[in-house]
Amino acid sequence: MNYLSNRINNLSESETLAMTQKSRELNAQGFNVINLSIGEPDFDTPDFVKLAAKEAIDKNFTHYPPVPGYPELRQAICDKLKRDNNLNYTPDQIIVSTGAKHSIANVMLALVNPGDEVLVPAPYWVSYKEIVKLAEGKSVYIPSSIDTNFKVSPKQIEAAITDKTKVFIFSSPCNPTGTVYTKDELRAFADVFARHENIFIISDEIYEYINFTGKHESIAQFEDIKNRVIVINGVSKGYAMTGWRIGYIAAPKPIAQACNKLQGQVTSGACSIAQKASYAAIAMDPKLTPEFKMMLDAFHERRDLLLGLLKEIPGIITNTPDGAFYVFMDIKYYFGKSDGTNTFKGSDDLSMYLLNKAFVAMVPGTAFGDPNCLRFSYATSKENIIEAVKRIKEAFNNLK
Repeated sequence: MNYLSNRINNLSESETLAMTQKSRELNAQGFNVINLSIGEPDFDTPDFVKLAAKEAIDKNFTHYPPVPGYPELRQAICDKLKRDNNLNYTPDQIIVSTGAKHSIANVMLALVNPGDEVLVPAPYWVSYKEIVKLAEGKSVYIPSSIDTNFKVSPKQIEAAITDKTKVFIFSSPCNPTGTVYTKDELRAFADVFARHENIFIISDEIYEYINFTGKHESIAQFEDIKNRVIVINGVSKGYAMTGWRIGYIAAPKPIAQACNKLQGQVTSGACSIAQKASYAAIAMDPKLTPEFKMMLDAFHERRDLLLGLLKEIPGIITNTPDGAFYVFMDIKYYFGKSDGTNTFKGSDDLSMYLLNKAFVAMVPGTAFGDPNCLRFSYATSKENIIEAVKRIKEAFNNLK
């Protein structure tokens, strides 16, 4: 008898976490797996952030925090949004949650009714579609490809809008492609949404600081649509604080109030110690912080190293991602090829082949809405990148 709810039965496991688990299992069996599947900086949290957490423990910040977050943290987030993005918010528009994923889920559950449509440019982060499912909405995918630098156009967005469209969600810099939308491109998106006043825009900006273009642009800067934009951000990626689990939204006040109401019944406030650590991180101007420059420079160097090495593998096509720490490489050249036992039909097959043959773990593009690609996370050492590409090249050379 199937006693589980339809809600959980219809939900898919996170493909990135599943691949990470498989690589851990192989490592436990004694195989040297290079895990390029998880989106996590390989740097440690800066010492000044850890010190703030220790001080919070010593000062007994160990009791229930306010549901939307400590007032001083929410003010620091407002200050950060003004400092870095020239966006004006007040603390009652900020809700601190247990990671950016939790923030997205709060917003989606607060906005989407059964049958509402959510526009999702593809490739997309794996959890978008599953969070839409939980909200009983319908994802409507807007395709792109490596030929368009994995960007969708305003014309495509306009064509996808129906009378059921409620939300548009996207990320810039993008996971999995590293695509970064320019101010002019975002302005063109805003022009579309200005004509459709019932659509809300969720702007996932968690990779803001891992941006090689020099300046991050937020769609929330355009006043004619700002009252329908929800900015998602957090400390996981830019501050190397994945395990601290702090994300936040900046939103119109009614949406912030709705998320506060929902969060109060599901999780209450985020971890008090992690909030105090996050305050130290967010209050610090990244332009004046050596740790942030070191991480950005390292990611930039690794990206260029990886792109150069991948050029040596026949048939692999790459673009030049402008942010995040992924290369979303097109591998359809190898579809239909065989290792003598199996014929590989798509990125799912080839990702498992590389895991079992080369002991390199990557996430297939099907997880992100593009079956032609594999996501290579370069949030790892240069030595691992060099060795991983060497193994991939040898494995692909064995295919006929």
